[in-house]
Amino acid sequence: MKRSQINAALREMEQCIRDYRISLPPFCGFSPEQWQSLGHEYDEVRDCMLGWDITDYGLGDFDRVGFSLITLRNGNRAMAARYPKVYAEKLLYLKEGQYSPMHFHWYKTEDIINRAGGNVLIRVYNSLPDEEIDRESPVTVKCDGRCWTVPAGNQVKLRPGESIHIYQGLYHDFEVEPGTGPVLLGEVSQCNDDKSDNRFNPPVGRFPKIEEDEPPYRLLCSEYPRV
Repeated sequence: MKRSQINAALREMEQCIRDYRISLPPFCGFSPEQWQSLGHEYDEVRDCMLGWDITDYGLGDFDRVGFSLITLRNGNRAMAARYPKVYAEKLLYLKEGQYSPMHFHWYKTEDIINRAGGNVLIRVYNSLPDEEIDRESPVTVKCDGRCWTVPAGNQVKLRPGESIHIYQGLYHDFEVEPGTGPVLLGEVSQCNDDKSDNRFNPPVGRFPKIEEDEPPYRLLCSEYPRV
């Protein structure tokens, strides 16, 4: 992705958050220049990869495959003695036409919550013992206290205020329902580790390769300078 695309995506998500009157932690507003002077008091932000994130899944087509997000809080299972939080929270922003590819998590369970905007469609499949997609068996779905089954590959619609529980090994993708407008999602989960806890099918990347065509507006969570 070009840095200019990343900057534009971050500004668009920021504006959406302002429109819905959601307040963010102070570290979300730090400039790249401020990060150069921040010391060890912000190691948790660095080590737990808090803050802004953009993904195009390494495919270079952000407007079709990808979205913008912020990790607001998180632990670190590899450094559990120092960062003992067992939970994480995110905000995710999807525009119409964007898509998050099919994947499951080995460790993390999560609730995906439609916080505001349009409707999100989440397609679900069970996984097989060899970790491939089970395209036959019905899927148990848990949404806001309701539990029922749907056919393999069914899309579950979440309207604003609704959520779905994604358990370990449950394949899922998501996209915005056409005609309903961009969506601001919440995610509440166990500790998040995007480096090792995503099983994409088919395989894709997670973090973008960046072409520096203008200065960064915000640093991404993978870009903080070390102290």
